[in-house]
Amino acid sequence: MEASLPIKIKLQLMCGEEIAMGPGKADLLEAIRDTGSISRGGRAMGMSYRRAWLLVDTMNRCWREPLVETSPGSHHGGGARLTVAGVRVLALYRTLQDNVARTVQGVELAELQAAMRKAPKSSQKD
Repeated sequence: MEASLPIKIKLQLMCGEEIAMGPGKADLLEAIRDTGSISRGGRAMGMSYRRAWLLVDTMNRCWREPLVETSPGSHHGGGARLTVAGVRVLALYRTLQDNVARTVQGVELAELQAAMRKAPKSSQKD
C-alpha cells in the first residue's frame, strides 16, 4: 500500500483463535527464506529465536501442510527452509495484500481523504 494513503489495512487470516497468516508472519517467512534459519530470520526482524519459533509453530499448526521445515543442528547449526506449501502460501498472501491495497484506492477513499485533516488538531476545542 502507498505510504501517502491515510489508511492501514492489516490483513490477517484466522485459524480458530490463532492468526494463521498476517503481515509479520509473512515477513518472517521471507526472512527465513532469505537467511535459511529461524534464528537468523528472527534476528533480522529484531525478534528473539523463541518468538520466531513460536510464530513458525503457530503457522505450521494452522495450515494443512507445514510452511517451514527445519533440519537438525550439527556443529555448524541447523537450518530452516520454506516448504512448497510455505512458498505457495506466502505468494498467495502477498498477492491478496496487493489486491486489497488496489481495491481500497477508489472513490470512497478519495472522498474520505478529502474530508480528513492532514493532521489532528491539538485539541477538540481548537
